[in-house]
Amino acid sequence: MNLLFTLIFLICTFLLLCASPDNFLSAMLDGASRAAALSVSLIATYSVWMGLMRVWEKSGVSRGVSRLLKPLARRILKTDDEESLSSACMNLSVNLLGISGAATPYGVKTAQLLDRTENAEFSSAMFFVLNATSLQILPTSLVAVRVAMGSSAPTDIILPTLFTSVFSTALGVLLVLLFVKPKKTILSSKNSKNFFAEKEKMTGAGTR
Repeated sequence: MNLLFTLIFLICTFLLLCASPDNFLSAMLDGASRAAALSVSLIATYSVWMGLMRVWEKSGVSRGVSRLLKPLARRILKTDDEESLSSACMNLSVNLLGISGAATPYGVKTAQLLDRTENAEFSSAMFFVLNATSLQILPTSLVAVRVAMGSSAPTDIILPTLFTSVFSTALGVLLVLLFVKPKKTILSSKNSKNFFAEKEKMTGAGTR
């Protein structure tokens, strides 16, 4: 990917030098200043939201949201692993607020945990779709970009973003259900222990 962007930059630089060499330096400086202004604006926005997320974690709000989403996540991801579900619910709750940068660490952790579950293929595929389509109630990052770029109505995208993300998430979930079949029997850690304990008792009784 870095090679591709480098190649695009070199081609564009060559074309600009050929077409308008006098404007090359001014265009570079203008682009750099715009990029710096946008970066500062995004840093400020992310700082506010990351601070708010930290307060939510300390006050227990994030754990409450995670508990509310956990029954739905258990049905969708087809797993009973509590650690995976907790991490996935944190990822989904942050994505609902449109803070994709804050959701990334939870997403990476959830993907690693789901790979170790019994129904890993289906759970990982479903979580990837949910994370990629990113259902958003409030697209915070996009609003911040529009504010930084001087939009007169930066919040106009909230409703269209909600509709499109709902549609893409629903379509993605449907496609996963059609093409990736989950295992029919999934034992939670507690149930699996009881199952193997009963199996050992029955085996021991048979040998006696």
